[in-house]
Amino acid sequence: MTLKEIPCGKTVKVAGLTGKGPVKRRIMDMGITKGVEIIVRKVAPLGDPVEITVRGYELSLRKADAEMVLVE
Repeated sequence: MTLKEIPCGKTVKVAGLTGKGPVKRRIMDMGITKGVEIIVRKVAPLGDPVEITVRGYELSLRKADAEMVLVE
């Protein structure tokens, strides 16, 4: 399951990242790493972007980036 599929209000744990190269590095630099908990705060009406809370700060992710984050 990916972060893109999680509904508002749910808390999930990152299982891994599927991106490659600079895209994966950028996601990791934002604090999204394996084992960290993410709370999905809001999802825009068309699904883009997704607002999350990770490591105590709020972050907006594009739908394409949220698809690369595997969660459990």
